[in-house]
Parts: sequence; C-alpha cells; structure tokens
Amino acid sequence: MGASYFIGHGSPMLALQDIPYTQDIRRLGEQLGKPEAVILFSAHWEKREQSLTYTDTTYETIYDFGGFPDALFRVKYPAVGSKAIAEEVHALLESAGISAQYDSTRGLDHGAWVILRHLFPEADIPVIALSVNPLLPPAQQYSIGQALAVLAEKRNIVIIGSGATVHNFRKLDLREPDRVDSWAKEFDDWMIQHIQSWDTTSLFDYERLAPHAKDATPDQEHFLPLFLAMGAGDKHRKPELIHQSYQYRSLSNMILKF
Repeated sequence: MGASYFIGHGSPMLALQDIPYTQDIRRLGEQLGKPEAVILFSAHWEKREQSLTYTDTTYETIYDFGGFPDALFRVKYPAVGSKAIAEEVHALLESAGISAQYDSTRGLDHGAWVILRHLFPEADIPVIALSVNPLLPPAQQYSIGQALAVLAEKRNIVIIGSGATVHNFRKLDLREPDRVDSWAKEFDDWMIQHIQSWDTTSLFDYERLAPHAKDATPDQEHFLPLFLAMGAGDKHRKPELIHQSYQYRSLSNMILKF
C-alpha cells in the first residue's frame, strides 16, 4: 500500500545535485517502485481555497525562481496528471466538508518537480498537485491530510507534503553549504521528538512552544505541509525519520514517513 511523507524541497539546485540528501530521495523512490499515483501538496502553490490539478496531459514545468544557473531552467519533468484520481481526491475533500476547486491549466512548480525528479526520474507516475492555504492553522491542515488518508491506506498511492521545516532566507549563508546553525537543529529536534510521540497538541501550538519557531518559520507556508502529510498518516501513527540534514546553515533537508 501507499504511505504519506513530508519531503523538504530545499533549494531548486537540489534538482541538479548528487548529495546524500538527493541520494536518499532516490533510494526512497526505488523502494516505492511504481505507485498508482502521487498526490503532492506544494508550499509554492498558495491558494485560499483548496485547489488541485485536473488534467490527463503532460504538465508544464514551472520555473518559479530566479538567479540560478541556466542548466536549472533546462530541466523538464514531463509527468502527466490523472483526472480520474483528481476526481477521487476532490470527492474525499468535499465529503469531509473541505471546499475544493479544479485547476486544469497549472503546471508543476519547483516544490513538486525538484523532489519528483529524484523520486521518479522517469516521470512515469501520474501526479495530482494540491495547493496550500497558509492562513489555515495546523489542526485544519492536519484534517485535510486526514481526508485523503484512505488513498494511502487502501491504495498504492503516495501522499507528499513538500516544504521545509526550517525556511528563513534572512538566515541563509550560501557560502556555507554544509554547516548548520544550532538553533535550526534545535527547532527540528523538538519537532521530531513530538512527531515521534504523535503529540499533536504540542505540535499544533509549535509557534508558542517550539524553540526558535519565529526564526525557523517566519513564512509558515513551507512548514504547514508537514501537517498535511502527518494527517494523512493519522491511522498508522508510526512516524519514521528517514533523513535530516542542512545546507547554507539553516535550510533543512528532511524526509519523514507517516
């Protein structure tokens, strides 16, 4: 059967890098084999109303960034969608009281294809991309994930929340690709501890309780996909930390399985 994951999409340069983190993403893809589909919530698609892609054709590769090498803008990830599975997702959301709308024109942003390029390099798995509403509190994000949990529990479908547990441009140092600041790891270690005990009460109140939360998550849209992925694993409650590392002193690269 499928599973749900939180996967940090880091810098867009991850798409071109062969480092321990991308090697672990590739290993995960090999373990997953060929699932029926991927349902992916991207921090780079912000919408107030829950939206999901609706197409059977090949997605456009969206380059929603600037200032990177030309090679990055030549990367293509020609995955296709699936209207049939999108309709299943839509029905589950609506039955849970979550209003959702189709988007038949949106492509895959780098929150999606940077990860998927390593997970499924052949781009041969149908993808349904979903938006993230950064205005919803963690408990509501979790409930959106819960609404889709049956797809991972009873089908060979992979659900992914794509973002970053620590994401603060003001704290990055591009001259230090392999160092980590202690405050960033302290925040993540607190989070991991409470995930492993499935302490959603503390996690939902992370802004008040977690050390360095303001520095780690000044823009919450990157952190909130964690709760979407966690909600999709609510019935199992057997989390697994697959990877934890950092680039540029505070940008987290993490894989969590729920």
